[in-house]
Amino acid sequence: MQTKAFPFSRPPMRRMIAIHRLLSSKRTANCQRLAKDLEVSSKTIQRDIEFMREQLDLPIEYDSGRRSFFYAREVGQLPFLSMSEGELVALLVAEKAMEQYRETPFARSLAGAFRKITSSLTERVTFSWDWIAEAYSFRAAGVAKADLRVFRLLSKGLLESREVEFDYWKLEAEGATRRRVQPYHVANIEKQWYLFGFDLLREGVRTFALSRIQKLTLLKRRFRRPDGFSVASLLETSFGVFEAESAEEVCLRLDPLAARLVAERQWHPSQEIRKDGDSVELLLRVGVSAELERWILGWGAHVEVLRPAALRLAVREASRRLAGLYVHG
Repeated sequence: MQTKAFPFSRPPMRRMIAIHRLLSSKRTANCQRLAKDLEVSSKTIQRDIEFMREQLDLPIEYDSGRRSFFYAREVGQLPFLSMSEGELVALLVAEKAMEQYRETPFARSLAGAFRKITSSLTERVTFSWDWIAEAYSFRAAGVAKADLRVFRLLSKGLLESREVEFDYWKLEAEGATRRRVQPYHVANIEKQWYLFGFDLLREGVRTFALSRIQKLTLLKRRFRRPDGFSVASLLETSFGVFEAESAEEVCLRLDPLAARLVAERQWHPSQEIRKDGDSVELLLRVGVSAELERWILGWGAHVEVLRPAALRLAVREASRRLAGLYVHG
């Protein structure tokens, strides 16, 4: 007898979840019905039920009169999850990493998901939380303050494709301006949250720091997010978070200290480090921007701009102004 093929069958865990739900509902659950609903063979269903009964220790029994499986007693959550000591430590470290989302609408959902995962452990595990705290930690300087209300409304606007309106303070402006925006994407870049969206007044995609958004209102008007919109493509030539008009080759000379530190991280996908004798050069193909200039200045005398000439001049002038602050005193 030829076995029927089911090319679109669900994975085993999803099948067992579906079987569990049906058994919990106390409806008729025989192999034929389950096989049809889950698009697998009856033998596959029989193997799933045997696994659930023998390996998960679930009280599944068979009623020959009704030709149906049933739970002999009430069953809560499926005990799927078992963990090694190393996996548990990794999970606890991840829980500590969740602290960076404490001031976002994700905090409650992440905490709930963490509780569900840990409550599904099949065995009681004893561990020392103090040891975890001593061994692992996450610390970030300059974490931006987030307005939870703004974050929550923006998240709703993103999910429901609804326009938003808000006051926005640009760094160089003396006051806020009212913006009406179609929110496309929210990203956390260098510990700061940003909104990428279509500014209806300026008729283009703009970037907004959430920390400078005030009095946000979620509007009823809906929009269609452009197909293929990608923040990665938008910032492909940018060194930081703001879109650059065009990219050009930037060449920086690094002293030994900067060369070692720079090589430890990827600052931009285009970066290339070249060594010529005692000289080490970092090459980037990015748009010249204030963000790039500030990054270079942060290295002090450890990094020198070789080209382009306009960037070299800008860094030189900024260095001159900085030195002027310390002439006296």
